Amino acid sequence: MTDESKGMWLGAVGVAIFSLTLPFTRMAVADLNPVFVAFGRAVVAALCAIILLWKLKASRPTLAQWKALAVTALGVVVGFPLFSSVAMRYVPASHGAIVLGILPLATAVFGALRFGERPSLGFWLAALLGSAIVIVFAMSQGGGGLQLADLALLAAVVAAAMGYAEGGRLSQTMGGQQVICWALVLALPILLPITVWLGWHYGINASPKAWFGFAYVSLFSMFIGFFFWYKGLALGGIARVGQVQLLQPFLSLLGAALLLGEILQASNMLFALAVLVVVGFGRKMAVRRQPA
Repeated sequence: MTDESKGMWLGAVGVAIFSLTLPFTRMAVADLNPVFVAFGRAVVAALCAIILLWKLKASRPTLAQWKALAVTALGVVVGFPLFSSVAMRYVPASHGAIVLGILPLATAVFGALRFGERPSLGFWLAALLGSAIVIVFAMSQGGGGLQLADLALLAAVVAAAMGYAEGGRLSQTMGGQQVICWALVLALPILLPITVWLGWHYGINASPKAWFGFAYVSLFSMFIGFFFWYKGLALGGIARVGQVQLLQPFLSLLGAALLLGEILQASNMLFALAVLVVVGFGRKMAVRRQPA
């Protein structure tokens, strides 16, 4: 199996884990403060990261790596959890899942601008077409327009794309596990006191269902999922493996239906099929990469 194929498969596992983030986040913020959920999940994951780094006897990052880790942390440890948690207080997980469908295009753009990846015209057409499909779906579900919470979701897209691209590139030299672990550790001194204050101020009385959602986004969405995702990006390239995310909205729709009882319509499957075709087309398009 080629590195690109391995990267696609690893990326698919990461996407499968991430696809349940919005349903479980909505489950958690039903009883808990959304900012507490966003930062608290990073604190829990950071404590796990410290243990893993100690067991791996990991070397400390260089100055240049710390700078890249800061960008990664800003995107995936702080930005995406914060904006997505706030949005899940006001819109269904199914709605948020489709708005996040433009994430693959945003990731490719960051990869191209930041690291000199040069996707072919056919690749860009596939990315644009796939993103257009999910945007049309979001508009149709929103009654022809976008809601205010969509602004938070769009901010989450930008944050995640930045963190995915920076972390994916850094994984080529550090490894996916160490990238997310060190990014979490870097953010911990800031997020821990904020989380403690939020818990004290807003309270942490919540149903077992809410805490179960919090546990998932802490251990899987914020920690384990990145092992697969960053390794996939490192092997297969940011732009190409990033296109696997086009499947995430539809996996999230299924998760929202199973976990939250949100309606899963037959038209959703038609959009999912269309996206699968576009991903297959984009998979065959050339992407020139520069060495790390």
